[in-house]
Amino acid sequence: MKSIEIEIRHAIHPEHAESMGTDELREHFLVTDLFRPSHIKAVYTHYDRMVLLGIQPDKHPMGFGPELSDLVKADDFLARREIGIFNIGGRGHVMAGGKSYEMQPYDALYLPMGTRNVLFESADAAHPALFYANSAPAHAAHPAHHVKAAAIKGDLLGAQESANHRVLTKYMHPAAFPTCQLVMGRTELQTGNVWNTLPPHTHDRRMEAYLYHNLPEGQAVFHFMGRPEATRHLVVRNNEAILSPPWSIHCGCGTSAYAFIWSMAGDNQTFTDMDAVPVPALF
Repeated sequence: MKSIEIEIRHAIHPEHAESMGTDELREHFLVTDLFRPSHIKAVYTHYDRMVLLGIQPDKHPMGFGPELSDLVKADDFLARREIGIFNIGGRGHVMAGGKSYEMQPYDALYLPMGTRNVLFESADAAHPALFYANSAPAHAAHPAHHVKAAAIKGDLLGAQESANHRVLTKYMHPAAFPTCQLVMGRTELQTGNVWNTLPPHTHDRRMEAYLYHNLPEGQAVFHFMGRPEATRHLVVRNNEAILSPPWSIHCGCGTSAYAFIWSMAGDNQTFTDMDAVPVPALF
Protein backbone atom coordinates (compact mmCIF):
# COMPACT_ATOMS: atom_id res chain seq x y z
CA MET A 1 0.00 0.00 0.00
CA LYS A 2 1.29 3.45 -0.93
CA SER A 3 2.34 5.74 1.92
CA ILE A 4 3.03 9.47 1.79
CA GLU A 5 5.19 11.39 4.26
CA ILE A 6 5.26 15.19 4.33
CA GLU A 7 7.71 17.50 6.09
CA ILE A 8 7.68 21.29 6.29
CA ARG A 9 10.99 23.16 6.54
CA HIS A 10 10.89 26.83 7.51
CA ALA A 11 13.41 29.43 6.41
CA ILE A 12 16.24 30.04 8.89
CA HIS A 13 18.10 33.32 9.47
CA PRO A 14 21.90 32.91 9.23
CA GLU A 15 22.42 34.20 12.77
CA HIS A 16 20.01 31.53 14.01
CA ALA A 17 21.86 28.83 12.07
CA GLU A 18 25.16 29.91 13.62
CA SER A 19 23.78 29.18 17.09
CA MET A 20 22.71 25.62 16.19
CA GLY A 21 24.37 22.40 17.24
CA THR A 22 24.75 19.36 15.01
CA ASP A 23 21.28 17.92 15.67
CA GLU A 24 19.54 21.22 14.91
CA LEU A 25 21.53 21.77 11.71
CA ARG A 26 20.57 18.29 10.54
CA GLU A 27 16.91 18.87 11.43
CA HIS A 28 16.67 22.05 9.37
CA PHE A 29 19.03 21.48 6.42
CA LEU A 30 19.46 17.71 5.87
CA VAL A 31 16.81 15.54 4.19
CA THR A 32 17.09 11.83 4.95
CA ASP A 33 15.12 8.66 4.24
CA LEU A 34 13.95 9.80 0.81
CA PHE A 35 13.48 6.34 -0.70
CA ARG A 36 11.40 3.49 0.72
CA PRO A 37 9.35 0.89 -1.19
CA SER A 38 5.87 2.10 -2.21
CA HIS A 39 6.57 5.39 -0.50
CA ILE A 40 6.55 9.09 -1.40
CA LYS A 41 8.40 11.58 0.77
CA ALA A 42 7.76 15.28 0.18
CA VAL A 43 9.68 18.10 1.87
CA TYR A 44 8.13 21.54 1.46
CA THR A 45 10.72 24.23 2.10
CA HIS A 46 10.02 27.92 2.54
CA TYR A 47 13.16 28.68 0.55
CA ASP A 48 11.54 29.78 -2.73
CA ARG A 49 8.69 27.30 -1.98
CA MET A 50 10.72 24.40 -3.36
CA VAL A 51 9.36 20.89 -2.78
CA LEU A 52 11.79 17.94 -2.73
CA LEU A 53 10.31 14.51 -3.46
CA GLY A 54 11.61 10.97 -3.21
CA ILE A 55 9.44 8.34 -4.94
CA GLN A 56 10.12 4.59 -5.01
CA PRO A 57 7.43 2.60 -6.86
CA ASP A 58 7.33 -1.08 -5.96
CA LYS A 59 4.92 -3.43 -7.72
CA HIS A 60 2.30 -0.86 -8.68
CA PRO A 61 2.34 2.64 -10.21
CA MET A 62 2.23 5.55 -7.76
CA GLY A 63 0.72 9.02 -8.13
CA PHE A 64 0.88 12.22 -6.12
CA GLY A 65 -2.54 11.82 -4.49
CA PRO A 66 -4.71 14.33 -2.63
CA GLU A 67 -2.20 14.74 0.20
CA LEU A 68 0.22 16.60 -2.07
CA SER A 69 -2.57 18.66 -3.61
CA ASP A 70 -3.55 19.74 -0.11
CA LEU A 71 0.11 20.51 0.68
CA VAL A 72 0.13 23.25 -1.97
CA LYS A 73 -3.56 24.16 -1.45
CA ALA A 74 -4.57 23.45 -5.05
CA ASP A 75 -6.85 20.96 -6.79
CA ASP A 76 -3.78 19.19 -8.19
CA PHE A 77 -0.13 19.18 -7.12
CA LEU A 78 1.05 20.69 -10.42
CA ALA A 79 -1.89 23.06 -10.89
CA ARG A 80 0.42 26.03 -10.20
CA ARG A 81 3.81 24.27 -10.24
CA GLU A 82 6.47 22.85 -12.53
CA ILE A 83 8.59 19.81 -11.70
CA GLY A 84 11.92 18.28 -12.66
CA ILE A 85 12.30 14.51 -12.17
CA PHE A 86 15.49 12.40 -12.19
CA ASN A 87 15.69 8.62 -12.08
CA ILE A 88 18.70 7.45 -10.05
CA GLY A 89 17.59 3.82 -9.72
CA GLY A 90 16.59 0.99 -12.03
CA ARG A 91 14.65 1.48 -15.25
CA GLY A 92 11.19 2.98 -14.84
CA HIS A 93 8.40 4.96 -16.47
CA VAL A 94 6.64 8.24 -15.81
CA MET A 95 3.14 8.61 -17.21
CA ALA A 96 2.00 12.22 -17.52
CA GLY A 97 -0.59 14.06 -19.56
CA GLY A 98 -1.49 10.93 -21.52
CA LYS A 99 2.13 10.13 -22.48
CA SER A 100 4.55 7.51 -21.18
CA TYR A 101 8.25 8.33 -20.75
CA GLU A 102 10.75 5.52 -20.38
CA MET A 103 13.21 6.63 -17.71
CA GLN A 104 16.61 4.99 -17.91
CA PRO A 105 19.11 5.60 -15.08
CA TYR A 106 20.03 9.32 -14.93
CA ASP A 107 17.34 10.34 -17.41
CA ALA A 108 15.41 13.45 -16.42
CA LEU A 109 11.94 14.74 -17.21
CA TYR A 110 10.56 18.29 -17.05
CA LEU A 111 6.79 18.62 -16.64
CA PRO A 112 5.06 22.00 -16.82
CA MET A 113 2.41 23.67 -14.74
CA GLY A 114 -1.00 22.08 -15.26
CA THR A 115 0.23 18.54 -15.94
CA ARG A 116 -2.24 16.02 -14.54
CA ASN A 117 -2.44 12.28 -13.96
CA VAL A 118 1.27 11.84 -13.19
CA LEU A 119 2.20 8.24 -12.34
CA PHE A 120 5.55 6.67 -11.47
CA GLU A 121 6.37 3.05 -12.21
CA SER A 122 9.33 0.66 -11.83
CA ALA A 123 10.03 -1.67 -14.74
CA ASP A 124 11.29 -4.32 -12.29
CA ALA A 125 10.24 -4.27 -8.64
CA ALA A 126 13.39 -6.20 -7.75
CA HIS A 127 15.46 -3.30 -9.14
CA PRO A 128 13.14 -0.35 -8.53
CA ALA A 129 13.36 3.07 -10.09
CA LEU A 130 14.22 5.84 -7.64
CA PHE A 131 12.62 9.11 -8.71
CA TYR A 132 14.05 12.26 -7.16
CA ALA A 133 12.03 15.37 -8.03
CA ASN A 134 12.06 19.09 -7.33
CA SER A 135 9.01 21.30 -7.82
CA ALA A 136 8.71 25.09 -7.76
CA PRO A 137 5.87 27.57 -8.30
CA ALA A 138 5.25 28.40 -11.97
CA HIS A 139 3.63 31.23 -13.91
CA ALA A 140 3.43 29.64 -17.38
CA ALA A 141 3.01 26.21 -18.98
CA HIS A 142 6.11 25.43 -21.04
CA PRO A 143 6.43 22.23 -23.11
CA ALA A 144 7.45 19.01 -21.39
CA HIS A 145 10.98 17.73 -22.08
CA HIS A 146 12.48 14.27 -21.67
CA VAL A 147 16.26 14.61 -21.25
CA LYS A 148 18.02 11.32 -21.94
CA ALA A 149 21.33 10.79 -20.18
CA ALA A 150 22.74 8.95 -23.20
CA ALA A 151 22.14 11.98 -25.42
CA ILE A 152 23.49 14.79 -23.25
CA LYS A 153 27.11 15.84 -22.80
CA GLY A 154 28.62 17.41 -19.71
CA ASP A 155 31.47 19.84 -19.09
CA LEU A 156 34.75 18.62 -17.62
CA LEU A 157 35.74 20.85 -14.69
CA GLY A 158 38.46 20.98 -12.04
CA ALA A 159 41.73 19.08 -12.00
CA GLN A 160 43.15 15.84 -10.64
CA GLU A 161 45.84 17.68 -8.67
CA SER A 162 43.17 19.61 -6.72
CA ALA A 163 41.03 16.46 -6.26
CA ASN A 164 38.00 18.07 -7.92
CA HIS A 165 38.06 16.62 -11.44
CA ARG A 166 34.35 16.29 -12.28
CA VAL A 167 31.76 16.29 -15.04
CA LEU A 168 28.96 18.84 -14.67
CA THR A 169 25.92 18.20 -16.87
CA LYS A 170 23.21 20.84 -17.22
CA TYR A 171 19.87 19.12 -17.83
CA MET A 172 17.34 21.94 -17.36
CA HIS A 173 18.47 25.50 -18.08
CA PRO A 174 17.42 28.41 -20.31
CA ALA A 175 19.84 27.55 -23.14
CA ALA A 176 18.29 24.07 -23.46
CA PHE A 177 14.56 24.81 -23.08
CA PRO A 178 12.37 27.24 -21.13
CA THR A 179 11.27 26.69 -17.54
CA CYS A 180 9.74 29.14 -15.09
CA GLN A 181 12.23 28.82 -12.22
CA LEU A 182 13.85 25.41 -12.16
CA VAL A 183 17.46 24.92 -13.15
CA MET A 184 18.72 21.35 -12.63
CA GLY A 185 21.71 19.19 -13.43
CA ARG A 186 24.02 16.46 -12.25
CA THR A 187 27.69 16.46 -11.31
CA GLU A 188 29.80 13.30 -11.11
CA LEU A 189 33.28 13.21 -9.62
CA GLN A 190 35.94 11.20 -11.37
CA THR A 191 37.65 8.30 -9.58
CA GLY A 192 40.14 9.55 -7.00
CA ASN A 193 38.48 12.98 -6.68
CA VAL A 194 36.51 14.14 -3.65
CA TRP A 195 35.87 17.93 -3.71
CA ASN A 196 32.86 19.55 -5.35
CA THR A 197 31.97 23.18 -6.13
CA LEU A 198 35.31 24.86 -5.61
CA PRO A 199 35.62 27.71 -5.06
CA PRO A 200 32.35 27.76 -3.12
CA HIS A 201 29.84 30.50 -3.77
CA THR A 202 26.54 32.01 -2.71
CA HIS A 203 23.64 33.39 -4.77
CA ASP A 204 21.28 35.71 -2.93
CA ARG A 205 18.57 35.49 -5.58
CA ARG A 206 17.94 31.74 -5.44
CA MET A 207 18.15 28.70 -3.19
CA GLU A 208 19.82 25.41 -4.10
CA ALA A 209 19.40 21.76 -3.16
CA TYR A 210 21.90 18.92 -3.49
CA LEU A 211 21.03 15.22 -3.58
CA TYR A 212 24.19 13.19 -2.94
CA HIS A 213 24.16 9.71 -4.48
CA ASN A 214 26.43 6.97 -5.84
CA LEU A 215 28.23 6.98 -2.50
CA PRO A 216 29.60 3.51 -1.72
CA GLU A 217 28.47 1.73 1.43
CA GLY A 218 30.23 3.10 4.50
CA GLN A 219 31.35 6.36 2.81
CA ALA A 220 30.12 9.92 3.41
CA VAL A 221 30.35 13.50 2.17
CA PHE A 222 31.25 16.35 4.51
CA HIS A 223 29.03 19.14 3.18
CA PHE A 224 30.03 22.69 4.09
CA MET A 225 27.40 25.40 4.55
CA GLY A 226 26.87 28.74 6.26
CA ARG A 227 28.02 32.28 5.69
CA PRO A 228 31.62 32.42 4.45
CA GLU A 229 32.76 33.95 7.75
CA ALA A 230 31.01 31.30 9.88
CA THR A 231 30.97 27.94 8.10
CA ARG A 232 29.46 24.73 9.44
CA HIS A 233 29.44 21.17 8.15
CA LEU A 234 27.02 18.26 7.86
CA VAL A 235 27.87 14.59 7.35
CA VAL A 236 25.77 13.31 4.44
CA ARG A 237 25.15 9.66 3.46
CA ASN A 238 24.06 8.11 0.19
CA ASN A 239 20.73 9.38 -1.23
CA GLU A 240 20.46 12.22 1.29
CA ALA A 241 19.79 15.83 0.31
CA ILE A 242 20.92 19.24 1.54
CA LEU A 243 18.87 22.45 1.52
CA SER A 244 21.11 25.43 0.80
CA PRO A 245 19.68 28.87 1.67
CA PRO A 246 20.59 31.85 -0.52
CA TRP A 247 22.99 33.15 2.16
CA SER A 248 24.92 29.90 2.43
CA ILE A 249 27.97 28.55 0.65
CA HIS A 250 27.66 24.97 -0.61
CA CYS A 251 30.53 22.63 -1.28
CA GLY A 252 31.60 19.22 -0.09
CA CYS A 253 34.41 16.74 0.36
CA GLY A 254 33.82 13.00 0.26
CA THR A 255 35.62 10.00 1.65
CA SER A 256 35.31 8.60 -1.90
CA ALA A 257 34.08 9.76 -5.29
CA TYR A 258 30.32 10.34 -5.62
CA ALA A 259 27.72 12.22 -7.65
CA PHE A 260 25.05 14.78 -6.84
CA ILE A 261 21.98 16.31 -8.44
CA TRP A 262 21.77 20.07 -8.01
CA SER A 263 18.71 22.23 -8.47
CA MET A 264 17.92 25.90 -8.06
CA ALA A 265 14.79 28.02 -7.85
CA GLY A 266 14.34 31.75 -7.39
CA ASP A 267 14.44 35.05 -9.24
CA ASN A 268 17.29 34.40 -11.65
CA GLN A 269 18.03 31.42 -13.89
CA THR A 270 21.44 32.61 -15.11
CA PHE A 271 23.81 29.78 -14.22
CA THR A 272 26.80 32.08 -13.68
CA ASP A 273 24.91 34.45 -11.38
CA MET A 274 26.88 33.62 -8.24
CA ASP A 275 29.24 35.31 -5.83
CA ALA A 276 32.40 33.21 -5.60
CA VAL A 277 34.06 32.98 -2.20
CA PRO A 278 37.85 32.49 -2.41
CA VAL A 279 39.12 29.73 -0.14
CA PRO A 280 41.26 32.20 1.93
CA ALA A 281 38.02 34.09 2.79
CA LEU A 282 36.43 31.04 4.48
CA PHE A 283 36.32 30.75 8.26
